[in-house]
Amino acid sequence: MISKWRLFIRELLQKLWVVTALYAILAVITNLGAVVIGPLLPSGLGSSLGSGAVESVLTILASSMLAVVTFSLGIMVSAFAGAASAVTPRATTLLKADRTTQRVLATFLGSFLYSLIGIIALNGGVLTDNDRLVLFMVSIAVVLIVVVVILRWIAHLTVFGQMEDSIGKVETAARRALSIRIKAPYLGGHGHPGAPPPDAYPVYPSDIGYVRYLHMDWLQDCAEDLNCQVYVTALPGAFVHPGIAVAYILGKTREGGRKITDAFTIGETRSFEQDPRFGLSVLAEIAQRALSPAVNDPGTAIDILGRTIRLLAPLAKDHDPDLKYPNIWVPPLKLEDMMDDIFPPIARDGAATFAVQMRLQKALLALAQIAPARFGQIALVQAQHAQSRSHDSMLPHERTAIEATIARTAKLGPTRQRRPV
Repeated sequence: MISKWRLFIRELLQKLWVVTALYAILAVITNLGAVVIGPLLPSGLGSSLGSGAVESVLTILASSMLAVVTFSLGIMVSAFAGAASAVTPRATTLLKADRTTQRVLATFLGSFLYSLIGIIALNGGVLTDNDRLVLFMVSIAVVLIVVVVILRWIAHLTVFGQMEDSIGKVETAARRALSIRIKAPYLGGHGHPGAPPPDAYPVYPSDIGYVRYLHMDWLQDCAEDLNCQVYVTALPGAFVHPGIAVAYILGKTREGGRKITDAFTIGETRSFEQDPRFGLSVLAEIAQRALSPAVNDPGTAIDILGRTIRLLAPLAKDHDPDLKYPNIWVPPLKLEDMMDDIFPPIARDGAATFAVQMRLQKALLALAQIAPARFGQIALVQAQHAQSRSHDSMLPHERTAIEATIARTAKLGPTRQRRPV
């Protein structure tokens, strides 16, 4: 799925200093290139085209960009704090990884460094008028980039960190993870819903935390080197510790456990990348916070339920899994577990709100209508559990409306089926 090098490069490109360093490198290359290109230009061309203005341009750029960077950092901190208090602290991870924000800040800081290096080169007295002309032309291009980025930043600030924007980022992350899992239900390996073979050897991790990534290509290489079969027991999102096995090795060798555990990236927090259930859990957290007495915003919970239908609906179709890692056996991600992540928390915290309960019942009905064989029985169980939570809080006519919706769901649920995603 995600090789260690691809993961390293992806996370590296999300660092602010990487783009900033590219601008600094651009400044150095520009000044060195000016020394080479300047003598090739016609004599006197630099002075006639006003190359003396380059120092003023760079000075203005340096002073203004430093102020813009400081202001933008303040905006970011405020957005993170607002999202953590109004949405959920788990959503700030996605805000920090927002590419528009990262590129804008990197551009501002990088242009500041570019202008600063350019001023140092000018005051060094090593650049002729023609050299200054080359620096001037590149500086104009940098100014144009900064202007475009500022316009983009102004448009982005109108939504950045707002409730709708934060929820949308969580939904997008959950949809991306679900799409990957739909195409590869077993992460490219064999499906194995049961327990590992009794003669398989357990492999225990040395770290304590959540499985953030499972590097299937690394695992396959280890299995081929050891001439064995690997049965994964800890999917991304699972909490692991040295007392629980993350995988089992079936083969003649009992060596190589350390290499197997290296395929599991374990961290302090969960990741959205390979963990669809984490996205659903975060959406449930947002709905729970909205339903708290301090916030009292049932509309957000209702919005979350609508998004849940969009996320789970693609699971109605079956896809033939591609077998990329023949030595790896992976347990399926169960639909029942995913629906447990999103519906019971909302049903519990919204038990006294008829609008939320009714929307929840209709969301379950919609899933059952989309794919009766797939969602029908599971949706009916969730509907009945939600009704049990809210029964004592509803008025008679409200209970009647909820029961009528459950009855419609019951007609669509034939037999309970446990099928992998």
